[in-house]
Amino acid sequence: MSPVGFAIDRHAPVPAWVQLAGQLRDHIAALAPQDPIPSTQELVRETGLAIGTIQKAVNALKAEGLVYAVSGRGTFKR
Repeated sequence: MSPVGFAIDRHAPVPAWVQLAGQLRDHIAALAPQDPIPSTQELVRETGLAIGTIQKAVNALKAEGLVYAVSGRGTFKR
């Protein structure tokens, strides 16, 4: 998957994981159901955030029912 332009403002009062979750929501809105979202490693490379921060953002989207994970395959739009 190619980079989609996620940008995190490290000086903002909003936590990085909240910023990323919001940007991922916007990205997901343009996807068809069952389309993959960027992998954790892709997001680490693009944003420079720690894996735990990325996982916290993706877990928030899972809790909202926007995405689901398939072990060994990735995370996909619901």
